[in-house]
Amino acid sequence: MRRNRGRTLVFLVWITAASAVSGGEPNEQSSQQAARLDTQVRVTVDYLLFLPDGYDKQESWPLILFLHGAGERGDDLELVKKHGPPKIVETKKDFPFIVVSPQCKPKVWWEPVKLLALLDDIVAKYKVDEDRIYVTGLSMGGFGTWALAAQSPDRFAAIVPICGGGEPYWTRRFPHLPVWVFHGAKDFGVPLRRSEEMVDALKKAGGEPKLTVYPDAGHDSWTETYDNPELYEWLLKHKRATENAQ
Repeated sequence: MRRNRGRTLVFLVWITAASAVSGGEPNEQSSQQAARLDTQVRVTVDYLLFLPDGYDKQESWPLILFLHGAGERGDDLELVKKHGPPKIVETKKDFPFIVVSPQCKPKVWWEPVKLLALLDDIVAKYKVDEDRIYVTGLSMGGFGTWALAAQSPDRFAAIVPICGGGEPYWTRRFPHLPVWVFHGAKDFGVPLRRSEEMVDALKKAGGEPKLTVYPDAGHDSWTETYDNPELYEWLLKHKRATENAQ
């Protein structure tokens, strides 16, 4: 196993908004000119990277992007190891995925543009099977999982949002995406209805999501979920649909 702790990613994201005025004489019929600004924005992301035992650059590996909850925000990456895959790989060195676990700064929510830039950087540096990239997260990370799928619906093979939610209209962007949702029936932090709304909307959009509700669980519906080997078996059954891949 190779594991990088406290790693900081600093890179540039290209943004196109409006420099380089188009050539030719301006249209005399219009008071406006077409223009484009092509500039760069600096982005910094702290994250944990796990490479499984047996990793080598000759074979492509599936990847899990894990999004933590609000309680793990900060400047200490040790917090990210409290739950989910980054906790599991501390002892399970043969976990059959590359695991990327970024950390949000205090009082910040998940930003899909930054997460996608992080994925681009990881894919460029490591041997990742781009047809087997999965996203999962808990609580705030569950919301982030839904949002990321909406932002880039053709990037992922499957998603697993846990005790999260989002805007139901987002689901119209990814009816093709395999989704397994988990929630506790007694969750008073993020009510069960937040997941039910997303699942119902996804079904109406033509999707076939799975929903698992733990009848006696409160907000912590992630421990039982991430401890279940069936979750990872289910993930590995799914590859990104080639007709949807960009």
